[in-house]
Parts: sequence; structure tokens; C-alpha cells
Amino acid sequence: MENINRILIAIAAIIVGSGGVIGLFYGANYLVEKLPRKWRSHILPWVYTLPAMLFLLAYLVLPTLRTIYLSFLDRRSTEFVGLENYIFAFTDNSMLTAFRNNILWLVLVTGISVACGLAIAVLVDRVRYEAIAKGLIFLPMAISFVGASVIWRFMYAYNPPGAEQIGLLNAIVTSLGFEPVGWLVNKSINNFALITIMIWLQTGFCMVLLSSAVKGIPKDIIEAARMDGANEFQIFWRIIIPSISSTITVVATTVIVLVLKVFDIVFVMTAGNLDTDVIASLMIKQMFNFRHFGRGSAIAVVLLLAVIPIMVANIRRFKQQENN
Repeated sequence: MENINRILIAIAAIIVGSGGVIGLFYGANYLVEKLPRKWRSHILPWVYTLPAMLFLLAYLVLPTLRTIYLSFLDRRSTEFVGLENYIFAFTDNSMLTAFRNNILWLVLVTGISVACGLAIAVLVDRVRYEAIAKGLIFLPMAISFVGASVIWRFMYAYNPPGAEQIGLLNAIVTSLGFEPVGWLVNKSINNFALITIMIWLQTGFCMVLLSSAVKGIPKDIIEAARMDGANEFQIFWRIIIPSISSTITVVATTVIVLVLKVFDIVFVMTAGNLDTDVIASLMIKQMFNFRHFGRGSAIAVVLLLAVIPIMVANIRRFKQQENN
């Protein structure tokens, strides 16, 4: 009953808060219309941005500040413990394993997804069935992370040797005369099995954006290069790559931010067991399984600090493109 009351209070707070912001917007807009024209042009832009700023303040800035505050408190958020939670975040063996796994995810998912997306964008650019090929490759993007994980659980399903294999991969492996593989229980390959799911999901996203950039390259430049004797490999490295380098960077940083926050795949496939935890999954465990709000908040802050430099770099690049 207590939980239901909390949910109802939260829903009521969201409704009242949203209604208050909308009412404030219309009220401020009405008052601005009554002001002299010379003041109106300066104040009106702030009125239109006010609702968005208030929503960001209420649902992003204040929770972030609250999380930072909780990261310096103990398990029950009653006593100040200083940097104890951050020391745990950077010294505990489970956290070090999560950091290692996240780096592995970052390198492999970003590198392979962007490389495959670029290769597909260039290779299918001039074929008749381009739309069909791109549609099939982009199709996994329509599936949620949880849905994709459920699909791949059947792909990775394992039964002992001699039993019928219902998993597609192990059915293929055993049909070739080999022993079935425990894709999710073998510590040497389980992280790679999870990373494969993310690559499958993100390659289509990378392909679509990079394909648009490739199509934006002037055809005259490519034709001139061919007339000068350049082969397709030279055109790819010396014309296509430099021409779309800014798009490649934006796509790569977008995938990096997404990978840093990955949680669903790990939670559904292995629940973080067998050395498959990542930073986000450990944050959830500390916060909701172990009920240690201090450690969970500290891990959340670490994750935030890891994302901020990438976002700043993206914003600077967008500003440079606008200035050019």
C-alpha cells in the first residue's frame, strides 16, 4: 500500500509540475505582450525557453546535484563518509572488472559498428537493390535492447553434449562435428557474445548516417579522381574518408555515449554474472539489489564524468561546423 501511495504521489507531482510549467508559460507570454515593443523582443525569447529550462532544472539538474550529494553519504544516506564510495568505485575488484568490460565494449562496438556501417554505406551506394539491403541491415534498430537480447538468448542457447541443441549457433556447431559451446557461461567468450548483440543493433544506425554523408560528396570530385587514374581503394581513403571525417566522428561519439550507458543487454543475458558486469549494471546492483545508495550514486557520478568530455567534444564540433 505504501508503494502505491508513493507512485500516486509521484504521478500527481508530475502532473501538477507539468501543468504549472505550462500555466507559467502562458501567463508570462500574456504579460510580455503587454510590455512596450522595445522590451518585448528581448524578453520574449526567454519566455519561450522558460518551460524547457524549468523541465531540465526539475528533471535533470536537481537530480544530478542530489546524486552527487548522496555519493558522499553512507549506505542509508545518513552519515557523511567523504570519498569512501569513490575509493570503492576505483579499487573494488568488481568495479575494475566492469571498467575493463566497458573499455572492451567501447573499442569493439564503436570500431566494428562504425567500420561495418561505413563499408556497407560505400559498397551498396551504387547497386540496384540498395534500398532493400539497407532496410534489412537497419531493421534491428527497430528492436529494443531487451527484445534483441531475448532473440539472442535463443541464438546462444546451450544444452549438454549429446542433447538436442535448440540454439541456432550450437546447432550449427554440432552439425559440423564439434562440441556445443556455452556462449554465455564461458568467461573467455561471454563478453564478446554480448558485444556482438550491440554491434548487430548499431551497425544499421551507423550505416544510415554515413550513407547520407557519402551521398553528399560531389560526384565531380570522384569522377575527376577516376580520370586521374585513382582506383577505388585510393578514392575511398583519399576522398571519401576525408570528406566525411566529421560525420564519422559524430557517429562514433554517439555510439560511445550509448555504449557507456549499456545495461539492458547485460541484465537480460547474464545479469552481470560470470565477469560480464559493466558500470551501469553495477550501479543498478549497488542501488537496488544491495541497497547501498552511496556507492550506487558514486558509480552514477563516475559514469556521468565519463560521458561529459565526449558530449563537450561533440558540442564543440557542431559549433565549428556552424561557423564554417
